[in-house]
Amino acid sequence: MTRVLFICTHNSGRSQMAEAYLNLLGGGDFEAESAGLEPRAVNPYVVRAMFEQGIDISDAVSKSVFETFKAGKFFDYIITVCDDADPECPIYPSMSRCIHYPFHDTSSYTGTPEDTIAQVRVVRDAIKEFVLQFILDARRLNYQNSKEKPVVCQAKPYMTKNTSSKGRAI
Repeated sequence: MTRVLFICTHNSGRSQMAEAYLNLLGGGDFEAESAGLEPRAVNPYVVRAMFEQGIDISDAVSKSVFETFKAGKFFDYIITVCDDADPECPIYPSMSRCIHYPFHDTSSYTGTPEDTIAQVRVVRDAIKEFVLQFILDARRLNYQNSKEKPVVCQAKPYMTKNTSSKGRAI
């Protein structure tokens, strides 16, 4: 089982969606959690957008990345999904891969409810595509069974055929 932690600033949108998608689409090969640097309530537009996809995250609770760290949990991958989280994340010495792949902040959208949900849907769909590609890449590379020595986060391009070089990983 490959364990993944998605980190975002508030754990109120992007990381919650990524966690839900990986747990749903990972076919039992992955176990995802999410956490934030400054947890706050899950964005109701995110809950609505995910429900439109048949995924109910209405009971999701924002969690602190620092509490997750203190609990001593092991993750095969740490994936930051916003610009703020990457430089602020605690170092997880036992992790083997760190990916930074930012998405627009769903809590920053303003306008009518229709405009806001439309913008959240765009982020939701982008996160789903990223998660699907991550699943393919992780299975193909089979990092969970790798004999490589674990390493700490360092920046190198993370690229797939469907993404740009805006993300980073090792």
